[in-house]
Amino acid sequence: MTHAYDQELAPWAPAFAQLSFADIPAARAGEAELIAALPPYEAPVPLHTDELLVPGPEGAPEVRVRRYRPADHEGPLPALVYIHGGGFVVGSLDLYDADCRRIAAEVGAVVFSVDYRLAPEHPFPAGLEDCYATLVWVAENAGDLGVDPDRIAVGGESAGGGLSAGVALLARDRSGPRLCLQFLGIPEIDDRLETDSMRYLGVGTPITTVANGEISWDSYLGAGVRGTDRVSPYAAPARATDLTGLPPAVVTVYEFDALRDEGIAYAQRLLSAGVPTELHVYPGAFHACTWLSHAAICQKILGDLVDALRRRLHAAVPEAV
Repeated sequence: MTHAYDQELAPWAPAFAQLSFADIPAARAGEAELIAALPPYEAPVPLHTDELLVPGPEGAPEVRVRRYRPADHEGPLPALVYIHGGGFVVGSLDLYDADCRRIAAEVGAVVFSVDYRLAPEHPFPAGLEDCYATLVWVAENAGDLGVDPDRIAVGGESAGGGLSAGVALLARDRSGPRLCLQFLGIPEIDDRLETDSMRYLGVGTPITTVANGEISWDSYLGAGVRGTDRVSPYAAPARATDLTGLPPAVVTVYEFDALRDEGIAYAQRLLSAGVPTELHVYPGAFHACTWLSHAAICQKILGDLVDALRRRLHAAVPEAV
């Protein structure tokens, strides 16, 4: 089946469609080659970048976090705890380095990129708890980190978008840090793999195939859990029954991404729950296409994200009554 991909993206679709989780060690090993092929990002302002070790969840190792901060700025800045994608099983700080640099430089924010534990070696809730622990640490140390405690957000793409939604749910339910925003980029949030877009696009389209989805969720949840009533809403936020009281959301989905409909449905449910939500749907795009940042549609996606984050993170904070 052929799809009307954006004309600049179409030549790349076959290569992206070959990205498979069938051999997870091989997929991880191939990441270096992918990173080398990605266009570099040249920040318009100087950035200070370093790595930190953050206390992990109780009984777990420390979490490695890469911090990005505009170098010439004085005073506190908004912060984004960024969670990388990779279907819970691959992905790294390096693969999403350009995204974090772009956000720090163009939004004017401190970005904390989380090197969370991956499945299947570390199934749910390990990676989620690493991300939540990082959020708590950033909030508790905001003053020392040059962060405005009233402007802390969480966000990421793909599995990172799903983990971000899970972190937002945890923060609400544990009375944790008060988030000003959740960015859910092309989020992976529904283990049931039953949406219309999954049925229609889940064979042959780039990356988000049914086969990859099954491996991703089985690795994260454990064998035999996917699709059952044993799945936690913190693992698969589409299963959450109460979305009230969550932070404002920015949700992005792509026309030819099998995850499309679960992202749209979650955005609609957030709106119905009274959560201010901004939904962007991009025609002609497929999963992870913004790695091709030279394409006009990808520049549009990235530009819209920077604009949305800038507006939300730098908005006036309402005074307490």
